[in-house]
Amino acid sequence: MGQLPRLAYEYDERVVTDVFAGYRRKARIGDGEFYNTRNLTSAGYPLLTNRRKRGHVRTLRAPGGLLAKEKLAFVEDGALWYDGERTPLTALTPGRKQLVSMGAAIVVFPDRLYYNTANPTDFGSLEAAYSSAGNVEYALCREDGTPYPAPTVSDTAPAEPADGALWIDSAKSVHVLRQWNAALTQWAEIPTVFTRLRFISEGEIPALFRKYDGVTLTGTAAAMDGAHVLRAVGGGEGERDWIVVAGLLEENMTQTEGSVKLERRVPEMDFVIECKNRLWGCRYGADGEKTLNEIYCCALGDFKNWRQYMGLSTDSWTASVGSDGPWTGAVSYLGCPMFFKENRIHRITVSPTGAHQLTETVCRGVQEGCAGSLQVVNETLLYKSRADICAYQGSFPESISDALGEERYSEASAGVLGERYYISMKSAAGDWSLFVYDIRRNLWMREDELHALGFASLGDELYCETENALLALNGTVGTKEPYVAWEAETGLLSYEAPDRKYVSRYNLRLSMEEGAQLDVYLEYDSSGEWVRQGRVRMKGTRTVTLPVRPRRCDHLRMKLRGRGDMRLYSVAKILTMGSDVG
Repeated sequence: MGQLPRLAYEYDERVVTDVFAGYRRKARIGDGEFYNTRNLTSAGYPLLTNRRKRGHVRTLRAPGGLLAKEKLAFVEDGALWYDGERTPLTALTPGRKQLVSMGAAIVVFPDRLYYNTANPTDFGSLEAAYSSAGNVEYALCREDGTPYPAPTVSDTAPAEPADGALWIDSAKSVHVLRQWNAALTQWAEIPTVFTRLRFISEGEIPALFRKYDGVTLTGTAAAMDGAHVLRAVGGGEGERDWIVVAGLLEENMTQTEGSVKLERRVPEMDFVIECKNRLWGCRYGADGEKTLNEIYCCALGDFKNWRQYMGLSTDSWTASVGSDGPWTGAVSYLGCPMFFKENRIHRITVSPTGAHQLTETVCRGVQEGCAGSLQVVNETLLYKSRADICAYQGSFPESISDALGEERYSEASAGVLGERYYISMKSAAGDWSLFVYDIRRNLWMREDELHALGFASLGDELYCETENALLALNGTVGTKEPYVAWEAETGLLSYEAPDRKYVSRYNLRLSMEEGAQLDVYLEYDSSGEWVRQGRVRMKGTRTVTLPVRPRRCDHLRMKLRGRGDMRLYSVAKILTMGSDVG
């Protein structure tokens, strides 16, 4: 009896994807990953959900900087605003600003201005300058400004001096002031000698300067030009102004010609940060006299003084750096000021004695133009290097941006909300993208084309400054968007046994809010044509299963495009396998 022919048959295999792993811009990606996303978030992981509606806080005409303290501060149209109110700093120069918080103050660079948020009447310039008009009187004095009696100047000691008599010993090139002590019958050296400069102004100098300010004097007739620390300041209405500086004056005198200039200066700096009750800054470039490659810090607790040198632990500090190239960013991380170049990290160990130590690590630094990418998330420092986005925990940086593909980005600015790192970057083609990295899940999402100038986190909100608006990305304040338009595009969908296996159906399990809409598109065999397979419009909030039946092909891609709130629970792929015959 002959054998009957075997009939061809088919059977189904069901593969379910219910964990969605975000954005991955690669030629080959896994199930649950997406070649492109728009306005999706990892907040609902392992589900796929759209981001929250953003809030429009206010329209901006000329944004210049953003900072979060107890309230939000920003620069708009040449003025500093705090807690929604315009501050007295209303004549800022054009351009972007660095807003630095120190105590209750907001310090504005490069304008070198400050505003005290706890006392709105306290504001002004970090720098000060005074030029004398009229006579200037010079007198040898004590540290508090009390004049000494006229000393004897000679290279030999005076004979039979009275107790307390003064003698300037000129026997050596460095003259020394000595005072006769009758009880000890000897001339005792006065180690630090002071000179008082007295001006004809009344109250101008005390309004600009204070005790222990580091200043520069020029135009003095007593050869006292140079850097000084003010040991005392006096004057006021009805009283001529005066200052006391260290210096030996051999003869009291009056300057009748020229003008004496008194200045408190703040160095020009590329980047400024706050760390341990000091401001720290860096500078690379020429200052008109020499090329600088330096790091600075102000005196402890005093952001106005950057040239205060008294031999104390609270002094200002300056260090020259040998590495080449401009500074590209700065941040305070784990209690240490850190300054970056594109191929270096310079870290400062802050000493309580003032003997701060500078170390250098040769590694990937911050890309030029990406200083705003420096942010700390869960005690990890993240930033944009020239090649990738790096995570740094104190040793060497590690790349976390493999999912972003081979595209080169620049001009990055970043912010932090909880465990998510928001970074806005420009591609080589000039297109902007806002990416979000979930550090706990090691998962990326691309939100949209937002060009962010700056970010600031305040409470449970992340504020974003764009070219024309101040946005609240978490939507807790401001006027919310009417809806969120979102999109998810898969990579190539292929099969492990492609001979006679094909996808007969996709089942999408999702919930959508009332009024939401979803369109499903398929692209067959890399044709470049997206064919719509179906649409769902919700009349109420509920969960639905949407079947999608593709035609037979070698490979395909799927795109989900919708608007309104959505949660995608799973995508079930029904694979059909035929026999080897027929």
